[in-house]
Amino acid sequence: MSELRETVYEQPVHGFGTVRVLRLDPQADADVVHSWVSEERASFWGMNGLTRDQVAEIYAHLDTLDTHHAFLIQRDGVPAALLQTYEPEADRVSECYDVLPGDIGVHLLLAPAGPEGVHPGFTSALLTAITGYVLIGLDRQRVVVDPDVANEKAVARFLRQGFEAGPLVTLPEIDIPDVHLPEKKAQLAFLRREVAFPG
Repeated sequence: MSELRETVYEQPVHGFGTVRVLRLDPQADADVVHSWVSEERASFWGMNGLTRDQVAEIYAHLDTLDTHHAFLIQRDGVPAALLQTYEPEADRVSECYDVLPGDIGVHLLLAPAGPEGVHPGFTSALLTAITGYVLIGLDRQRVVVDPDVANEKAVARFLRQGFEAGPLVTLPEIDIPDVHLPEKKAQLAFLRREVAFPG
């Protein structure tokens, strides 16, 4: 049960609730993650059409890496997002920009809206807590994101959050025994710690 797992990071967000970052359990969280990544809106995540077991296998493999990590984000105990962090120098994104010391890469998939609909400010509040985790909790200087250039909602969301648009790049195809990632046209964007948390 995710409730029994150690909380990696916790941040109360005024008017929103308490955001907790938990290490993803590839098996225990497989049902919820599979339901999210199977939705049409999550097509950019690249897991549409995979079975629950295939999704669990991917995250079990990710769990063996020192450079890539997956987390379940909860808001007041309810799953709210899937977060992946990675060391840019160990990722294909490093072929597309000059990695600086203190950089950390992030992929974020939000949970679908609940029965009550979209909560105004939900994404901004969640991103505030997540950037707090990666920049302050992990003591990093800059976050890099690489949403698909066609995923205009994600690009706009990051820019609204204070990320600075970087170059448009083409992430190369990765085809090795445990991982296949197709080529991707991406919009890089960066958020520096002093911009997110001035003073």
